[in-house]
Amino acid sequence: MDQIQGGTDILEGNGQDDPVEEVISLARIINPQVDVALITRIKTDTTDIFRGNFAGFRASNPTYHNLRHTLLVALAAARLFHGLWCDGRSFATDTLIQGFLSSCFHDTGMLLTDADSARTGARYTRGHEERSITFVRRYIQTSGLPQSYADNCAAIIRCTELKKGVDHLRSYPEEIRIAGHVVGCADILSQMADRYYLERLPLLFREKKAGLDDSGYHTPVELMHSTADFYHTTVAHRLNVLFADVFPSMRSHFRHRRQIDEDLYTRAIIKNIGYLQSIITKCRAEQKCVKRYLRRVPPVYQ
Repeated sequence: MDQIQGGTDILEGNGQDDPVEEVISLARIINPQVDVALITRIKTDTTDIFRGNFAGFRASNPTYHNLRHTLLVALAAARLFHGLWCDGRSFATDTLIQGFLSSCFHDTGMLLTDADSARTGARYTRGHEERSITFVRRYIQTSGLPQSYADNCAAIIRCTELKKGVDHLRSYPEEIRIAGHVVGCADILSQMADRYYLERLPLLFREKKAGLDDSGYHTPVELMHSTADFYHTTVAHRLNVLFADVFPSMRSHFRHRRQIDEDLYTRAIIKNIGYLQSIITKCRAEQKCVKRYLRRVPPVYQ
């Protein structure tokens, strides 16, 4: 297996059981003063939140926006920060912590609390970003973190909302603006580059339906049909226009960290979209046909 063929393992954390190990390694390179114990605590608390072992939360049941997705976003964000560092930028320890914290909490709005009457966290799909912000504000307050983190993390998390721009960042410090672009970019790259992305699309469809999403999809296959267009329009615009100041630095990360002069996330996304388009051509709207070509079973982090 050559370096590029091993790209999917690299994207999931270099074969490590815990992607946050690589997050910590990169954070130490970027700024040796970073509080590793705090990163570890946030990761532990995030895991407990998703499992329902954290005060006020019930066990997570979203199958798409789950703990695995969350940790892979955090990993992709750390890689973008590292790529930017390789390209000459420096980052305060607070910026790295806030980027990691925002990555961990960006989809917590789809989790259930003890006070919720809904049967599934997917019920909160629409507008879950603001609910995530409520949760991260509460976490910052109860965990004794600097209160300045609250507004900053709120601004960063809003960059993951696909239907909104990033103009809200104009009033924030430069490093927070960059952190928002990093996390917004990482959210897209990590999920669409996932080797199980196509198999997970039906899970996304179920979440959308449970959340009363008005996108107009009646079947998972309809969502798959629109995904290629989604990539070439919405995703391309966000990566190449809104996040143009950070997106190219993913290639710098892989060049310096892995001696691979290529952005492996973009490579994997193009491969996924190409395979999806070939399935659509072969199967059209026949769901049984589509299932024959999508046989991988997405893993979960327990």
